Amino acid sequence: MSDQPNYDNLLKKLQSKYDAQSEDTENYLEGLLYSKSITYWDYIHTDALLSLQIQRTTFPDEMVFIAYHQINELIFKMILWEISQVADNENLDVTFFESKLMRISRYFDMLTTSFNIMREGMDAEQYSKFRHTLTPASGFQSAQYRLIEFASTELINLIDARFRKTIDRNTPFEHALEHLYWQAAGKDYKTGEKSSLLTNFENRYKEEFITFMKTYNTKNLWSRFKELPKEAQEDKDLVKAMRHYDHTVNITWVMAHYNAAKHYILGPDGDGEATGGSDWQKYMHPKYQRRVFFPELWSTDELKNWGTDV
Repeated sequence: MSDQPNYDNLLKKLQSKYDAQSEDTENYLEGLLYSKSITYWDYIHTDALLSLQIQRTTFPDEMVFIAYHQINELIFKMILWEISQVADNENLDVTFFESKLMRISRYFDMLTTSFNIMREGMDAEQYSKFRHTLTPASGFQSAQYRLIEFASTELINLIDARFRKTIDRNTPFEHALEHLYWQAAGKDYKTGEKSSLLTNFENRYKEEFITFMKTYNTKNLWSRFKELPKEAQEDKDLVKAMRHYDHTVNITWVMAHYNAAKHYILGPDGDGEATGGSDWQKYMHPKYQRRVFFPELWSTDELKNWGTDV
């Protein structure tokens, strides 16, 4: 029986693990006798995942629209997961920072190219009809995308340019939220009246947003970058990764989204109106809002021409 494996060392490691947790090792080992082996579909929860695509109409291509946006939300979750590792790293260095940034950028690169699914993967006539059943919902209401913005840069860089001079670090978060750039998509600044698009969004997420804004106020990607030693901040590869992420999120990906929307909304079967009623062209196009996560990494001319060369 000398050819039988010896599990003594492994059992000692398990004993140490559960002792550290004040748990009974024997209970865990006994549990292995009765537990079922894992399968792919159980681990991924495939059945539950595939049951979430619920159409509101009978148009076949609405399934494409729903599944595509759900995939986007899953990718956003992965992006937030990567950002949190930078935000919470107590020993942040250039190598780790750069690797996470490039991983996040690849997710956005994938999101950018995936808009071809929207542009070419749906029948325009079908979309022009089923989209009206979505009113007043809009992709504007992706809370995870807003969290990505909060986690990427200091809040001042997300404030509507018209109000930045009136807001600083002492401004209450509730006030700052009311003056974020995307408020312009759901608020009439002549009357101050909010659309259903924005009202519904804030009713659902306002408190979560404020809590998240406070949490990431000093540990967003831009703040963490500025905490690095000067030598690290001047690392060419890290700066390149920061600029790539900034440009990818705020110009490349945004323009892919913008062009897909234009294809349907302004196409032969479109009516020019977004489902949420927003002034979507000025809200989405980067040359209007000039969203920049890391402004000090860009030249004056680059900032001046932000989004104008696409």
